[in-house]
Amino acid sequence: MNEIVYRIAEGLTKRSYYLAVAESCTGGWIAQEMTAVAGSSEWFDCGFVTYSNESKQRMLGVAHNTLEQNGAVSQAVVAEMAEGVLSNSRASIGVATSGIAGPGGGSNDKPVGTVWFAWAEEGKATRTEKMIFSGDRESVRKQAVSHALQGILKNLSS
Repeated sequence: MNEIVYRIAEGLTKRSYYLAVAESCTGGWIAQEMTAVAGSSEWFDCGFVTYSNESKQRMLGVAHNTLEQNGAVSQAVVAEMAEGVLSNSRASIGVATSGIAGPGGGSNDKPVGTVWFAWAEEGKATRTEKMIFSGDRESVRKQAVSHALQGILKNLSS
């Protein structure tokens, strides 16, 4: 994944942007990929690992009603997470993930492997996407990290 991280770093640096992340199912893995690159303090601000609903509310400002009505793994929650990243950091771009990595916790509506993503950028509408990945817990999480990184690059390219 280093190649895509270098491309993200280049895009952020060109724009003098900082990136921040809000992670649930990926558990800090996106932040780890960013900070594995020397010099990342020039373009990476911070990461929030908000695994519990309470931390999503407290740290990112996700509304209690949004969580209650939609569940943590939803378009509405992940959008509020990404927007909360921008409000609670110096970042210009934020990404958020929330999903069900398994092996349990899935349902008919939200099977194991379901991950919601959101990318927020100052001055632009927040973009969301749902993916359903296959494989075991580690595989789902790896695929989610990769997809989140690709989405950051897409934001920087548009």
